[in-house]
Amino acid sequence: MRSGVTYYTYIIECRDGAYYTGYTNDLDKRVTRHNAGLASKYTRSKLPVKLVWSKACKNQRFAMRTENILKKLKREDKKLIIQGVRLDNVLRKYKNL
Repeated sequence: MRSGVTYYTYIIECRDGAYYTGYTNDLDKRVTRHNAGLASKYTRSKLPVKLVWSKACKNQRFAMRTENILKKLKREDKKLIIQGVRLDNVLRKYKNL
């Protein structure tokens, strides 16, 4: 892990309304790569995508952990997070995360 680098966990919305969650250290570059069809096999057929939520994380490990948690959430809970509800408030109803 490189020090001084900010990592982000993010959610993008695909053309078909599907959500994709990932992490990166360069949000603009990552979204550009998604839209070029170079970042993910999943999003390649669902272009264009748009960034709908992101969170700066203290390090790569935390960004990866946050990504893993978000991927396990139900769609309606992801929508709440995108609308601005704090992640820790959404997670209260999950026991195994």
